Amino acid sequence: MRFSIYQDSLCGARTTNQDRMGYCFTRDSLLMVVADGMGGHLHGEVAAHLALQAAAACFQADARPLLVDPPAFLDRALRHAHREILRHQVLHDLPEAPRTTIVACVVQQGRAWWAHAGDSRLYWLRDARVVGRTRDHSKVQSLIDLGQIDPADADTHPERNKVLNCLGSPFEPTIDLGGDVALAPGDTLLLCTDGVWSALPEAALLALLSADSVLASVPCVVRAAVEEAGATADNATALAMTWGDDATAGVLLSSDDVPDGAITTTIAVGQLDAGSPAEVLSEDEIERTIREIREAISRTGNH
Repeated sequence: MRFSIYQDSLCGARTTNQDRMGYCFTRDSLLMVVADGMGGHLHGEVAAHLALQAAAACFQADARPLLVDPPAFLDRALRHAHREILRHQVLHDLPEAPRTTIVACVVQQGRAWWAHAGDSRLYWLRDARVVGRTRDHSKVQSLIDLGQIDPADADTHPERNKVLNCLGSPFEPTIDLGGDVALAPGDTLLLCTDGVWSALPEAALLALLSADSVLASVPCVVRAAVEEAGATADNATALAMTWGDDATAGVLLSSDDVPDGAITTTIAVGQLDAGSPAEVLSEDEIERTIREIREAISRTGNH
């Protein structure tokens, strides 16, 4: 594989950065992940961090050096991340689980697959055009789908930040799968949080990414998003990869240099939670805890 890849993140006007990003690759497979810890819940940055760690751990276990079934891997990895967040809640006796949106993408054998939960997005760009994008799990997108609002009004809708799906919820998340597309040399895949896409019109995003290599354009995208949003700027995070071949100019990485059985990663994967062995819960205990949380929510809703 030959590709250029770069990631960047700014805190914006927030006091903390709850976004997390990272990638890892073997000789034949690449995983990219962006997660946006939800600020309306406790420890959003922890949820985002756990999600990246869990996805990377799954990749390290399954990419040998190819993933046998990329869509199945993505679904399993994101659901594993969800369960690790719920495990963290139980181990640390939190009143509720931290939550995060997530978008992840696998590239191998010249094809790309992606998955997401929430409103963190993937854009597939070719020849300065968007040829594919994830669909937000949000209140505004639902209203658009129902024909109740015009897409042009989405950016100013009072409920534009309401997310309907995430990891860490008491309910099993919806994992939307997409892709299985052939990449052409020069195609770019952008993964980003809502702090980027909500601040920049799509035309501006395209112009910035098309103007230079991802090494130069990604920092420009993140900075432009923060500057455009000003005093209300959210955390802004972007990870972009441009696919290449031997003739593609500016492609800097070749996975041919990765030894057999090795993985190059920007995501530190260690012990997912700092509990002692005695504190680690069985799958049955986790399922029981999830049921108890759901029952408590149901009882509250009936009062």
